[in-house]
Parts: sequence; C-alpha cells; structure tokens
Amino acid sequence: MRPLNPTSHSSRRGRGLRVSGIAVALMALVLAAPVALAQEAEQGATPDATPPPTPVPEAKSLQELLEIVRQGWRDEKKENQQREAEFRQAKADQEKLLANAKAVQAREEARSEELERTFTENETRLAETEATLTERLGSLGELFGVVRQVAGDAAGIVDGSLISAEIPGREEFLAELGKSKALPSIELLTDLWYELQREMTEQGKVVRFTAPVLTLEGGSEERQVIRAGVFSAISNGEYLLWDPVNQRLTELARQPPSKYLSTVAPFEKLTEGMGRLAVDPGRGSLLSVLIDTRTLTERIPEGGYVGYTIIALGAIAAVLAIVRWFMVFVASRKVAAQQKSDKADPGNPLGRVLGVYEANRDVDPETLELKLDEAVMRESSKLERFIWLVKVVSVVAPLLGLLGTVTGMIRTFQAITLFGAGDPKMMAGGISEALVTTMLGLMIAIPLVLLHALLASSTKRIIEILDEQSAGLIARQAERSGAGV
Repeated sequence: MRPLNPTSHSSRRGRGLRVSGIAVALMALVLAAPVALAQEAEQGATPDATPPPTPVPEAKSLQELLEIVRQGWRDEKKENQQREAEFRQAKADQEKLLANAKAVQAREEARSEELERTFTENETRLAETEATLTERLGSLGELFGVVRQVAGDAAGIVDGSLISAEIPGREEFLAELGKSKALPSIELLTDLWYELQREMTEQGKVVRFTAPVLTLEGGSEERQVIRAGVFSAISNGEYLLWDPVNQRLTELARQPPSKYLSTVAPFEKLTEGMGRLAVDPGRGSLLSVLIDTRTLTERIPEGGYVGYTIIALGAIAAVLAIVRWFMVFVASRKVAAQQKSDKADPGNPLGRVLGVYEANRDVDPETLELKLDEAVMRESSKLERFIWLVKVVSVVAPLLGLLGTVTGMIRTFQAITLFGAGDPKMMAGGISEALVTTMLGLMIAIPLVLLHALLASSTKRIIEILDEQSAGLIARQAERSGAGV
C-alpha cells in the first residue's frame, strides 16, 4: 500500500475552508500524518511492496500550498480509480478460474464413479474366478502349496551352499518356482526333484574344479579349487570362504590356526585314496569364529602398561635365571671334578677353599676354621648372587597381574556407569585387561618359581659340599694338632 499523502489529507480537511483556516488545517495534518503512517504499517504493508514517498515540493505562499494540496488530492483520486479497475479485472479472472475448476471437478467425479464401478465389477469377477480355480484344483491345491514351499526352502539352501561355486545358477529356477502362482507342470516337478537329488549327491563328493576367487586386493582370478562336500573349499594351500551375497569364493583375510591349516597342503597333493583334512561342519560359521579368535600374542596389548611391565620383568628374570643356572651347573661339574683330584684348582669354589687350607696348614684349628668359614661364605655369596631377584620377580608378577585385574575391573565399572550394561562390547576392554594381566602374571611366575627352586637346590648342594669339605679339613687339622701335642 502506498503511504498516505499528507497533502491529500490537507485537501480533504481544507476543502471549503477559507484561506485563513488553511494554516490550522496544515498543522493538524502534520500531527496526524505519523499516526496514519503507523496505522498503515500495522495493517501489514511490507517495505518491499511500498514505493518510497514522493517528495512534497516546498510551498512559498499559501496559494502555492493550496495548489499542492489540490494536486495531491487529484493524484490520489486517479490512483484509487486505477485500483478499482484492477480489482474488477481480478474478480473477473477469479470467476473464470472458478468456473474452470468446477468443470474439472465435475469431470473427475464422473471418472471416479466410473472407476469405482469398474473396481466393483473386477472384485466380483475375481472372487468368482478364485472360487472356480479352487473348485477345479481340488486336492492339487495342497500339492501346489507343498511344491512352492519346498522350492522356496531349496532356493535358500542352494543359495548358501558351497556347491553353487561349482554349479552356479540353480537358485534362480528354484526361486521362480517358489514365487509362481501357476500350477506347476510335470517338467517343473521333475526339475525340482533333480535339483534336490543333485544337492544331496554332491554333498558327499570331493571335487576339483576351476572357479573365480575374489582376492584380498579386490581383484578376481581363476584358480583350481578343491571342494570337500559342502563343508570346506581350499586352494593354494589356504581355506576359502563362500560368499552367498556375491555368489563367489573369497580369500580369507586371515587363515585359521596352523593345526588346521597344516592339513590343507598334504590333502591338495592327493590324487586318490583317503586324506586328512580339517572341515567346517558349520558351513563357514566355525571357520569365521576361528578367524576372529585372537591368539595369545594378539591379546598381550590388551594388558596395557601393566602387562608390558610383567613381560619385561619376567624376561629379565628368566634370562638372569638361565645364566645363573648355567654358571651354577658349570661350578657343580668343576666341584665334582675337584673332589676326585688331590690338587687344588683355583678355577672352582672347592679348589679355592682347599687353597685357603693349603695356605694355612700351620695355624691352629680355631684360626683355620675361621678362615675356611670366611672362604665358604665368600663362595656362597658368589653362587647365590642375583638368585633373590628371580624369587622377587616370581612373587611380584602375580601381584602385578592382580593390579591389572583391579584396574581392568575399574574400567569395566566406569563403562557400566557411563553406558549401562546393555552393550557387552563396552565392558570387553576392561575385562580383557583384567584377565590378560592375571594370565601374564601367572605365566611369568610359575616358570620363575621352578627356576628359582632349581637354582636354590643346585647352589645349596654346592655349598653343602663346601661346608662338608671345610669341616673335614678342620677335623684333620685338629687331629694333627692333637697328635703334635
């Protein structure tokens, strides 16, 4: 809407007034113009549809002001007449559109009645036709239902069967027969029986054939494949997996453990007779489980820093225990050889103890006993060096495993607190850490306990020999001193 022209209001108010009253009317117009503009804005005039107001020329006298007011009134009257003409034209167009819409509605209503009448006739005819079909089928209706059910079930079995890698395209015929609404012919029933019989027969065969194999790189290559019934397919010394969605054999991202994989290569070399092959009676399900099962080395990272700490301590203690055991074993052999020799050899503990005795033959028994005890203690400390570390690690390893168990359970309870117990995978990380660290602690502790026991017994046996020989030397010295006295 165009803003009201202040001069038009002044012309209506000043119409019939004397020149002396024009000034009063202009002042009232100035006060009323903002109110009129505000009311027009409240009625919904948009800035985009409203043209900018025409600037009012400045009047230099009352006569010129009066002319300006009159001119504004004439412009407004002309504009109103133009709007009335546009409204009348729009009304005529709307009446024409309304008439056209009513004509279209009448045609569509007539067409709807015709379609409804046709639909009712078709429904009646369909019911009569179905009744006639049911009457004519008789007992064959049950046979027809059984054939459709058997064909549908067979289509599902054939679609996921490993035999389809060798004989493709069978599921299309079975699926069409299972969905067909026509009475099956004798030829179709014969084909259905043949497919069922062929599926049963092929399940008991071991066959070599050539088929495309989807590689891990995404390509496809022709390979010679050995199919063991419907259980396993092997090629190039590896197991293959049947993909029922893409209807092709695929390479496994990871092969099963070696105790199963080791049977593949010898079986491929057989040309006759019987062979040993690990098969999957679950038709791929057990193979998928074996592939997803992680080994011990793959589970070690689940133990976190605690697990790595246990492994590091265990490795250090094991290496130290093996080195010490080798040294004790060599010392034991040398001590055994020294027992059979009359000459003291300083290269073994017993020889060094005998060397102390030889160097102190002239001293009294009490002094000799002290010197020999000192020599035995010195040799004992060398033999028992670092054995305590093996024992400490064997005790600390289970405690570290228990620490990992506690931290893993804390993580599990945090996951339960945050996400609830609805998703077991959210708790699997903490439980894995708890169990893996405990397992690592026990795996490290048990061998170390055995090694420590072996080291302690070997060392003790050598020390007992040193003590025995030392006591004998002291007794001999005492007898010699008594005889001299």
